[in-house]
Amino acid sequence: MEDAQKKHPAQPGLTSIEAEGATPVEAIKKALVILGLTKKEVKVKILSEENRGLFGMEGTRLAKVRVSKK
Repeated sequence: MEDAQKKHPAQPGLTSIEAEGATPVEAIKKALVILGLTKKEVKVKILSEENRGLFGMEGTRLAKVRVSKK
């Protein structure tokens, strides 16, 4: 999470963002850091779940979410 804060400092002017992560939870956390908001202040829509590879190996496709300020 600290890495996400260093790479993407909070940008309070944004009201909506799409983010990707290994899981939807990870993608949501990244979006919250970028927006500088808490989970209670946003609406979350899961655009796509992660797709795990053969034998459950880490994803061939990342999860994608859209996080919007309420």
